[in-house]
Amino acid sequence: MGKSTLMNALVGTKVAITSSRPQTTRRAIRGIVHRPDAQLVIIDTPGLHRPRTLLGERLDSLARSTLTEVDVIGFCLPAADRIGPGDKYLAAELAGIGKTPVVAVVTKTDQATREQVAAQLAAVADLGDWADIVPVSAVDGFQLDVLSDVLVSYLPPGRPLYPDGDLTDEPEQQLVAELIREAILEGVRDELPHSIAVVVEEMAPREGRDDLIDVHAIMYVERTSQKAIVLGAKGARLKEVGTVARRQIEALLGSRVYLDLRIKIAKDWQRDPRQLRRLGFYD
Repeated sequence: MGKSTLMNALVGTKVAITSSRPQTTRRAIRGIVHRPDAQLVIIDTPGLHRPRTLLGERLDSLARSTLTEVDVIGFCLPAADRIGPGDKYLAAELAGIGKTPVVAVVTKTDQATREQVAAQLAAVADLGDWADIVPVSAVDGFQLDVLSDVLVSYLPPGRPLYPDGDLTDEPEQQLVAELIREAILEGVRDELPHSIAVVVEEMAPREGRDDLIDVHAIMYVERTSQKAIVLGAKGARLKEVGTVARRQIEALLGSRVYLDLRIKIAKDWQRDPRQLRRLGFYD
């Protein structure tokens, strides 16, 4: 938990959506930190987990393949949460990666007392043989500069991979789809978040206007009951989602936006290879 929020804080702007739900991230999203001495490309992957669907299997495979392609790995553990079986499972997985250094990042220190942070640092130290352990807070900025320095210290010499000013390589249309999904995720029931997918069908300036962008998006759910949850009573929930998402999209695009949201049912799409491909989740 907290990977996407931490990446956004390091980059200095929002490049990945966040929510209180685990397994929010569904793609390997790159955030680019430009420094006078280095360029740090952070890859926010889906979390490693025990998959229960074909989508889960693909996300887990994406995360594992990414781990083999990076120069340093950041393992995030919240400061106020006790070390549990899941943390021990991940620590064992990371221990088998090979020679890639792993930095343990104790996150959310703003939500913990000094005593809790100290106890967590000791517990994390006992959990594995880490290259470094760094406590941070993405909310108040505590030690973000230290974490950036530590990560950069493990990078090899080389030329910048991205032009100065680029903060991500995510296409705008995909960023817009993710902002809509983020707006849906907050306030919905536990069974719904993983069943939602968003596809932006069309995004373009309105003909004859340079101050308005039309965005047409489809939200996919797996069952009729889920469609009713997203709609809410007399469409109130969908209207709220549209208002929140439009505000975020306008901030991203720097323009007024007309947002058209529709809901479709794609039965059991998380388990259907054909539907996964159509929704952008490839093998």
